[in-house]
Amino acid sequence: MQYYAYPALQDGYYEQVLPNGLTVRVMEKKDFAKKYAFLAVNYGSMDMDFMLDGSLVKTPAGVAHFLEHKMFDMPYGDAMNRFATLGGNPNAFTSHSMTAYYAECTHSLPENLQTLLEFVFTPYFTQKSVDKEQGIIAEEIRMYRDNADSRVYENLLAALYDGHPVSVSIAGTEGSIAAITADTLHSCHKAFYTPANAMLCVMGDVNREEILSLAQEFTPAVAAPRAQAVYPCGTPISRKTVRESMEVSMPTFLLGFRGTPPALGRESMKREFVGDLAADLLLGASSPLYTKLYEEGLIDTSFSAGYEIMKHVSFFSAGGDSEHPEKVAEEILKESEKLLSQGLDEERFLRLKKATLGRKLRELDGFESTCFRSCAYFFEQGNYFDSCEILSSICLRDVQDYIEACLRPENMALSIVDPKH
Repeated sequence: MQYYAYPALQDGYYEQVLPNGLTVRVMEKKDFAKKYAFLAVNYGSMDMDFMLDGSLVKTPAGVAHFLEHKMFDMPYGDAMNRFATLGGNPNAFTSHSMTAYYAECTHSLPENLQTLLEFVFTPYFTQKSVDKEQGIIAEEIRMYRDNADSRVYENLLAALYDGHPVSVSIAGTEGSIAAITADTLHSCHKAFYTPANAMLCVMGDVNREEILSLAQEFTPAVAAPRAQAVYPCGTPISRKTVRESMEVSMPTFLLGFRGTPPALGRESMKREFVGDLAADLLLGASSPLYTKLYEEGLIDTSFSAGYEIMKHVSFFSAGGDSEHPEKVAEEILKESEKLLSQGLDEERFLRLKKATLGRKLRELDGFESTCFRSCAYFFEQGNYFDSCEILSSICLRDVQDYIEACLRPENMALSIVDPKH
């Protein structure tokens, strides 16, 4: 395996691409008790339509999430039970842009990793089990529908990206999952669960050659063609405000500003860091606007702001609980205009940038965050270990240009959940 050193970080990793296309990255951490294996597939809830073997395939909303639930089924039973006997703690998640399966343990890593690789690359679906799972996932969908934070977020995406698959709930709808069959799952597994469309990250006090050997032995030997997801063209923001009433004690809201489609690689990573710095400068807990809004009772400690980037999608958002969400949105627009006219505080920018660099360095010791971000950036043609270098290159002008281009009324939508009474 080739070693990639990052002297400035006093860190690095080993990496090799197998003949079947699987990228294997090993980060050795001597004398750590925990061992962590993270296997990610470049397939998320947004990937509903795709090209495979020259044909366009359309699938119901929620297939990626449904597939994640059923992957633990194996011919010998539930893979979860095998992890339990091995002392492994497994889990999985589906996001808009990827699906990940992971396991942590303090011993028996080879056996746990073998189990992880086997169940992810072994499709075993029966119509009986699919029918049973539909009821379980339908209950999960109803649970999220009763959650104000989930609703305010999904309604914002629906307003910002009407007609785009990111506007659909990750779990789908009760109607869409009813259309999922065992054949649907087999087709999507064949299309996306190929080694060349996946990445394995292992971290801890491990033997890299042993990891590589296991990856070669327990993944498909032959590279299979990958599906190419197809996304519709963006449409203008048609709804500036979306309101819904729920059983909540006070209104909760999320304000969003749609950005231009992000580039790949280092440019995408830089955009993410610029967006987060803009959120800190404009609305962070130490910002003048945050203090003003808090003292006037327009926001409370639930308020936060940040930047999200996904495949072909990026947006700046801010929200929390407030009796006057429209007033908060108005103040944010006014403050962004004020900062642009008066100029950003360079001293504060440098202080926030330094704090962000320190946080990025600390994250490198976190197994979960390092493996997750390594895979997420890899699928977008970036490298997580370049984060500090890219962050260091950002200047105040980058942040100012971003605020000027993105935080504009025409890019804005507001999602509000009001109390029913």
